[in-house]
Amino acid sequence: MGDDAVDVVGRLHSIETFGTVDGPGVRLVVFVQGCPMRCAYCHNPDTWDEVPADAPFGDQSGARPGTPSTVAHVLDMFERNRAFYRHGGITVTGGEPLAQPGFVGALFEAAHSAPAGRVHTCLDTSGAAWDPERPDRFERLLANTDLVLLDIKHSDAEGHRDLCGRGPERPLAFGDELARRRIPTVIRHVVVPGITDDPDELAGVGRIMARWDNVVGLDVLPYHTMGEAKYEALGIPYRLAGVEPMDPGRVPSIRKRIMEARAAALGR
Repeated sequence: MGDDAVDVVGRLHSIETFGTVDGPGVRLVVFVQGCPMRCAYCHNPDTWDEVPADAPFGDQSGARPGTPSTVAHVLDMFERNRAFYRHGGITVTGGEPLAQPGFVGALFEAAHSAPAGRVHTCLDTSGAAWDPERPDRFERLLANTDLVLLDIKHSDAEGHRDLCGRGPERPLAFGDELARRRIPTVIRHVVVPGITDDPDELAGVGRIMARWDNVVGLDVLPYHTMGEAKYEALGIPYRLAGVEPMDPGRVPSIRKRIMEARAAALGR
């Protein structure tokens, strides 16, 4: 571990001390501030502000800083409750963690070198802030990442732009990089009725999965409206107003559709 790792400062939105849905086991979940995408169903719009929606990737000008926190502070929170995390670890989500690769990379490196024992690290990301022209910015992070939860927002390029305000090029390029490095990856897909539950769209998710042999799982996440009140409080129009939550009972059939398309693409 570099001597400077514990002193690196990140911009955080919040920290959840007992996370059970963002990686294996019970985890310390760190929510970073800032995201370049504007997904219509995002339930954390209060994490957007660090990176303006129309800013070039990597441009932090004019952005609000979030709450400054050092790597040492986050690790201290973990160590104080290490007994609860013995089958879990640390997950960084957001916002978009790849928008702060220096902080997340230093945190994961320090977690791997923790004096009381190595800590499992998990990155929950859309891949939107990956910069294929500057992969060196992410080397420390990816070299110390044990698991990635990668969101595939929409399998169709135009559908992705409509849903998220950005195309899928960078997320797909990031997925390619994870496959090249053979970092275990779980694909996540939020299913929104009438938007991301079309059979062809779901089959497209399966075909995307088939291109990466490092994929170890699939999470089908039913769309919900629990974040809608945040939009009202923030004065942000909620683009999916009126869309009903997805019936969780549909998850098995949706998962089957995706996995069948993956198998077909692999010739199985």
